[in-house]
Amino acid sequence: MPPVADVLTPSQLNTLARSLLEDSFPAVLVEGELGNVSRPASGHLYFTLKDARAQVRCAMFKPKSQWLRFQPREGMQVLARGRLTLYEARGDYQLILDSLEEAGEGALRRAFDELKTRLQAEGLFDATRKRPLPAWIGRLGVITSPGGAAVRDVLSVLGRRFPLLEIDILPVLVQGSGAAPQIVDMLQRAGASGRYDALLLTRGGGSLEDLWAFNEEPVVRAVAASPVPVVAAIGHETDSSLAEFAADLRAPTPSAAAELLVPDRIDLDARLRMLQRRHAAVFEHRLRQAAQRADRAFLRLHAQRPQARMQALAARRDEAWRRLHTAWAICLERRQARVRHAQADLRRHHPQQQLAALQARLLATRPRLQAALPRRLRDDRARLQALVRALSAVSPLATVARGYAILQHDDGRVVRGIDDARPGDALRARVADGELRVRVEPQTD
Repeated sequence: MPPVADVLTPSQLNTLARSLLEDSFPAVLVEGELGNVSRPASGHLYFTLKDARAQVRCAMFKPKSQWLRFQPREGMQVLARGRLTLYEARGDYQLILDSLEEAGEGALRRAFDELKTRLQAEGLFDATRKRPLPAWIGRLGVITSPGGAAVRDVLSVLGRRFPLLEIDILPVLVQGSGAAPQIVDMLQRAGASGRYDALLLTRGGGSLEDLWAFNEEPVVRAVAASPVPVVAAIGHETDSSLAEFAADLRAPTPSAAAELLVPDRIDLDARLRMLQRRHAAVFEHRLRQAAQRADRAFLRLHAQRPQARMQALAARRDEAWRRLHTAWAICLERRQARVRHAQADLRRHHPQQQLAALQARLLATRPRLQAALPRRLRDDRARLQALVRALSAVSPLATVARGYAILQHDDGRVVRGIDDARPGDALRARVADGELRVRVEPQTD
């Protein structure tokens, strides 16, 4: 029986064990599945990290538990980083975590969502920047793995629907660490070559990790920057990749992409027959129109032959002569009527007619004139006598005739008082039977 060591209490034992654990495992990185996830009101996070055969208790204290970029859930595969310690009160050892992140596909899904959000904010997925495919594609570049099932599906559909299409397989890796650089290089070389009307970027289905090359940022930006329209068909219908969001057209599967790229030859045959029928109908219609134009041209040519033109000109000449004769007759009749009217006016206003009328008026006026002249003379004599009497009544000469005289200066001014004459002035004295020359003498007392 081995020697017995010093007796320890449980507290001492747990303290020694904790020191040993913390010294031996200062930092560990453990991947496992979450279980018994608990987040009490304190804000701390408690759970177990387990695999198929064991589990370990874990704790992540506040505030580190609040900095997580995902919501821990039962069954989630995570990668935990922390230090190993022992909880002395219960003797349980546990991991005290400094960080916690999703492992495997969960981490990829978070990276997918973050890159999608950032590129979408840049407008890389906007519908306004997407270009329509050409109506007819003559040469197609298929960027894919030459040995994959996707290329066989694409070639089968294209060969069945449109055998005339020229197809170039542009081989690249579609999975693994070297896939993204090859895809970017091939997109750039295909766009710069100027050989292709469109590019098809495709591969078969797989997990998110298998398809991750088509979610890497350089690939997404190369798809968006391609000078040639890009059709992307990555994985199955339920799969999605960022390269598909950046492409000008997204197809759910490689086969669907092939159907979108080219028309069906059966539909083309039907359309060609329809176009042939329309062309024949249009040709027949135009032929009938041309025949009608030829008939009308022949009729016009027949109507414009020299004999017909001479007949038409002769008919026009006869018609012109008839109209001229009619117009001349009407004009002559109007002129003759005006002449007759003028002759009648001339006869009415002839000098002899006017002289006779005036003589008749003179003969009718003479008796009235002879009777009115003595009467007019008597009336005028009576008015004159009355005027003479009235004038004589107010005339100065009547006063002179009664013995008075009118004194006047030589310039005709009348002397009305002594102030109108000065001594020595020569005056004229008007008396009843003539004039006397007088001189003013000075007055003597």
